[in-house]
Amino acid sequence: MQRALSPFLFRLLLLKMLPLGFLAGLQLLRSDEQACYIGLRYSYLTKNPFRSVYFAAQAMAAEMSTGLPALLYLRANKSNTSMLVTDFEARYFKKAVGKIQFRFDDVAALQQAINQAGAEGTQFLAISRGYNAQNDCVAEMRVSWSFKKR
Repeated sequence: MQRALSPFLFRLLLLKMLPLGFLAGLQLLRSDEQACYIGLRYSYLTKNPFRSVYFAAQAMAAEMSTGLPALLYLRANKSNTSMLVTDFEARYFKKAVGKIQFRFDDVAALQQAINQAGAEGTQFLAISRGYNAQNDCVAEMRVSWSFKKR
């Protein structure tokens, strides 16, 4: 996980695996065994006609905050396990303007779900919340991940 904390390597990872995340300017703010935080700014590429961050850009940041810890864990353990988003639900509370930080704070439970994955697979509901600069929750995204041994 420490290698992914390098801004340069994270940008390369985005360019290779999630080019729209690269263009949108996603930033890795924290990634460890407890949490993963992804930053997203209101900009020309992430705006909507209502002068806020477009919902799809927010969804991308939220998914990244839940998926990156899983990806890094699978690669670190050289696990032959597939991962797939099977469901996504979003709730919006405030207009997302300025810099938004999507926080996923349950990495340990995510890793436990990955360890329990067998040939039949397992599901994990990851909740990522987006906060503005005033620390107000602007959105909550529920990402359902499926992990299955190959």
